[in-house]
Amino acid sequence: MFFTSLASLSLISVASAAVHEVTVGGAAPNTLLFQPEALYAEVGDTVRFTFQQKNHTVTETSFGNVCNPKEYGVDSGFQPVGADQTADFPTWDYTVHTTEAVWFYCKQQTHCGKGMVFSVNCPATGERSFDNFKKAALAYGVAQEGQTQSTAPAYTYSTAPAYTQTQQWDAAHSSWAATATSDVYGGQTYAPVYHPTVTVTVTLGTEVWSTAYESYPNSPAPTPVSPQGTEHRVKVGNNGTLTFDPPSIAAAPRDTVVFEFLSKNHTVTQSSFGNPCRKLEFTSTTGQQGFDSGFVPADASLTSNFPSYTVTVNDTAPIWVYCRQQGHCGQGMVFSINADESSDRNYAAFVALAKTINGTSSNSNTNGTGQTSNDDTGTAPAVRASMASAALLAVGGLFVFAL
Repeated sequence: MFFTSLASLSLISVASAAVHEVTVGGAAPNTLLFQPEALYAEVGDTVRFTFQQKNHTVTETSFGNVCNPKEYGVDSGFQPVGADQTADFPTWDYTVHTTEAVWFYCKQQTHCGKGMVFSVNCPATGERSFDNFKKAALAYGVAQEGQTQSTAPAYTYSTAPAYTQTQQWDAAHSSWAATATSDVYGGQTYAPVYHPTVTVTVTLGTEVWSTAYESYPNSPAPTPVSPQGTEHRVKVGNNGTLTFDPPSIAAAPRDTVVFEFLSKNHTVTQSSFGNPCRKLEFTSTTGQQGFDSGFVPADASLTSNFPSYTVTVNDTAPIWVYCRQQGHCGQGMVFSINADESSDRNYAAFVALAKTINGTSSNSNTNGTGQTSNDDTGTAPAVRASMASAALLAVGGLFVFAL
């Protein structure tokens, strides 16, 4: 991840968010449609889906794997509506969190394969247009005939996706592609990822500023949701498990991620996709030092006021995290922010790589001094239990608070 300074903003009033109405299905024969099928919405707007006759869903998918649910994506669940119902239709609201394209479908049997798809903020033209998305769904339907949904092939697209809005495909891609080579991690081969540093103008309410960020495919727009950002809470070691809960999130610049330590003795340590169980050290290339909470023992008897560690997001690039307690990462105790779930470097691949590389390795557990913590009991010494005053870590012009 590439950290950059953003101009400080005062708190401002944000205009009331809009509500966009979408009808799902309908009484007419074979109304397997979202109406409208696509729309543009600002961050913070609400898309209200009203379910009419039949039994439909609004399920998040991805452009490259249409008609299949996106891991950790949103889903309305099935909403059955009787053929004789004419009023009081059920609704489901989706809050827009990005100006990038978000893709949906109905997961009822063959509905997606018949073209029942929808998108927010998709490009009007180009490789990732709505027309191509719907064509992919229809092609999926053809392939699905005589096959089960789990074995029907996913739609594939060209290796040069069209970046939208602030993520413009630039001329430098040609020279990059000429020398780019695949990455090999843990015996697995991953296609190279083009992620140029882009300078853009960002507008938030009445404030306008320039920022530079790493432009990854399918990464969020660099515009904060609000001046103060959104707070995301993640439970570390919930119910005594070796997990982050939730295991993966999407976050915009200026959002904060609050890690709450609930049991045992864990860390929140930044790593990289290719070396999931090793702390990301300072390099001249990235110009950054990976963040690290240090070991935080938690008293399992606590029901509130858990020790915590807070990270402020200041880019849209994927962020990879693990626990460096002995053996934990190798058992899959990892976490991600803004992972591209439509690519081969998604969260599930990160977990698998951690287990493959470090499942039986003690090397994954060393800290900056080469030491490991053997305290996995969950008993929190007094000096650890009161972390409220905490340290303030400067990261590329912003700060990470360890609370």
